[in-house]
Amino acid sequence: MLATIIYILALMTEIGFLIFFSVFVVFLIYSSLKGSPFVPTNSKEIDDILKGASLKHNQNFYELGCGEGRVTIRAVTKYQVKGYGIDVNPILIRWANFKVFLKKMDNVEFCRKNIFDVSLEKADVIYLFLMPALISKLVPKFKKELRKKTLIISHGFKVKGFGPYLVKFLDRRPFPTYYYIFRPKI
Repeated sequence: MLATIIYILALMTEIGFLIFFSVFVVFLIYSSLKGSPFVPTNSKEIDDILKGASLKHNQNFYELGCGEGRVTIRAVTKYQVKGYGIDVNPILIRWANFKVFLKKMDNVEFCRKNIFDVSLEKADVIYLFLMPALISKLVPKFKKELRKKTLIISHGFKVKGFGPYLVKFLDRRPFPTYYYIFRPKI
């Protein structure tokens, strides 16, 4: 009898894991179809990237395609910025919000939205680790909504057409990082 109960519990655990894993994979595929797959950045790289940004207390830090929020959480924790993470993947957003809850952070928000539906007008710093095609689609939004001197940090890929705004470049493997300061022509 005990062996049967243990067998049933093990079977239910396995089925639960398979269901969770299947849902997770579906949402990863969904994220990829929407523009970029979930590819987390390691902690050392995050620290180097944020150090290169010279973040200041109370700046508005936006992470487009934030995944589970590790870059935003690190920026908020280390530099006391106000963090805003945006992603289309509901599982990753729930995970990011759970981490914020556990750390009892109050100056960070994560929301499940399409990045094209979020106003960037209050952003002081924008961090993105997105595919080049999606970055290219963001350029008109940047030109329309960003304030003068907004810092754009693009990890992995250049922002097409923003060459004149490039102020710093970190040549790291496997992904370089590009820093742009937006200065619109008047």
